[in-house]
Amino acid sequence: MSTNNTSAPRPQDSQLFQTYEPVSDKSYAGKHLPLLRSKMTELKLDGFHVPHDDEYQNEYIPAYAERLMWVSGFSGSAGAAMVMQDRAIVFVDGRYTLQVRQQVDSMFYEYEDITAVTPDEWLAKNIKSGARIGYDPMLVTSAGLIRLEAASSKGGFSLVSVDENPIDMAWTDQPDRPSAKINPHGIEFSGKLSADKRVEIAAAVSDAGADALLLTAPTSIAWLFNVRGGDVSRTPLPLGRAILESDGRATLFVAAEKVGNELSGYLGSGVDIRAESDVMDALEKLGAAGTAVAIDPALVPASYVQALRESGSKIVELVDPCALPRACKNEAEVSGTKIAHERDGVAVTRFLHWIATKAQGGDIDEITAAKTLEAFRSESDQLADLSFDSISAAGPNGAICHYKVSTESNITLDQGSLYLIDSGGQYSDGTTDITRTVAIGQPSDEMCDRFTRVLKGHIALAMALFPVGTTGHQLDSLARKPLWEVGLDYDHGTGHGVGSFLGVHEGPQRIAKAPSTQALKPGMIVSNEPGFYKAGEFGIRIENLVVVKEPAAIVGGERKMLSFDTITLAPISLQLVVQSLLSEVERDWLNEYHERVRNTLTPMLSEEVAEWLAHETRSI
Repeated sequence: MSTNNTSAPRPQDSQLFQTYEPVSDKSYAGKHLPLLRSKMTELKLDGFHVPHDDEYQNEYIPAYAERLMWVSGFSGSAGAAMVMQDRAIVFVDGRYTLQVRQQVDSMFYEYEDITAVTPDEWLAKNIKSGARIGYDPMLVTSAGLIRLEAASSKGGFSLVSVDENPIDMAWTDQPDRPSAKINPHGIEFSGKLSADKRVEIAAAVSDAGADALLLTAPTSIAWLFNVRGGDVSRTPLPLGRAILESDGRATLFVAAEKVGNELSGYLGSGVDIRAESDVMDALEKLGAAGTAVAIDPALVPASYVQALRESGSKIVELVDPCALPRACKNEAEVSGTKIAHERDGVAVTRFLHWIATKAQGGDIDEITAAKTLEAFRSESDQLADLSFDSISAAGPNGAICHYKVSTESNITLDQGSLYLIDSGGQYSDGTTDITRTVAIGQPSDEMCDRFTRVLKGHIALAMALFPVGTTGHQLDSLARKPLWEVGLDYDHGTGHGVGSFLGVHEGPQRIAKAPSTQALKPGMIVSNEPGFYKAGEFGIRIENLVVVKEPAAIVGGERKMLSFDTITLAPISLQLVVQSLLSEVERDWLNEYHERVRNTLTPMLSEEVAEWLAHETRSI
């Protein structure tokens, strides 16, 4: 990267990943509900369950699988709907409370908080005995079906498994399924050979009493086989399935058009590649042989589990054995993601300088800002994709936690407002996710107070020391306490796991109010992102990624303690900090963090940006 480039890059739309045309609108419900209901009538269904999930339980899903959006207009990454012949309900969590009302027409849908009442609970309370409620067994997991069956038993209605999804029947211009090539993910990035991973996971499967493992989650398949793909935007996943045998041999089921000449040689003789359409046949053969098959009931489609049972397999329920080792990054993965964050930090810092010097006059809008940041990232020539669509949110749009700017919602960054930018990049060596909030013009006292309280919570979590076995749930209140002290809070988790050139949201680790049994372990990457949102006015979020460090002895202590190593590198706005609200310890943390940002990034910045960064990271 040039060190004398002080101007913003010229973003060309054809070179950018993110687009800004609306993906849906309020007309979707009125246009598409009658089409779905017509197909429901043909199938003699009184209702139909519409999850956001695709057949792979992805968070971000291919265009063909956006069935919930097609039938309602809601484009968020989590939710569900229940469509009856005479009413329809859309379920979302606190992240989407405002968005769902903007996108889904209340003339056709009622709104429910999915954390208060789940679709199966709603069914049990509201559906009359004898009603026929349809579901797609490829979109409902084995565990999800158990919940639906419990609701059916309680409510007295019938569950009907459909052979063809009525939305797919009604959606005449449904996009094609993706078919991107599968690419090797080299040992320099993965840190461990696929063959070694397969042996370790196979041993866990054998220890659980199973002869084989059915893997249906693309993230686990990508990790286990050290491959990446392009079937899902923002996450480098190849869609497919896999069966791992207890001796480490495996079969990878993917569409033939995804397989290049080099893939078979790269995977080696221990991996057989077959068409994804062969999965059912393979499951039936496992059953015919009396094979004990391990499945994760929270991930595997109910259709596959039914096929295994009916063909004679013994089902062994096992939490995806790839999930925990995937989350605990090895030395190569941690080293790679730190390099990726340095590269990303340069781009974000240059962008923040651009905002401070070019976007203070009220003539820059959210889309221009998002394009400019993406262009800065692209200048490294190592950006494979964004890790999610940038949340470029000015003024009141910042109060929408998962706001997605479009040509319809786009507004300018006006004087006296806050601008929130939550963004990230996908690089071969790591995945980034960072949020910064900055003032446009002069911020109000209220804005500064709220920002400082969010910062205090961020620092408290960043500095946490905690014993082995501690869960993210136990740490969550550290980030909320400064807000709680004045009667404030936020309605999203404080931290989510992050993959290594994989999903920007990755389990099983998290930091949230919701109870969790997963302890934080060394090598786990997790976000630290408390926030505050004032509906109709502004939003604040400060997000860095951190890595859980190995336990270390505490002088005078009796137990070794885990801690976090912050790996995100970009300045935190001092303009919004009320210094009198910070303790000496908090000021020391902020000064030390800013010193590290300055020392790491300055050699890679132009003189003008470096001078600006020196001021923005000055000691307070």
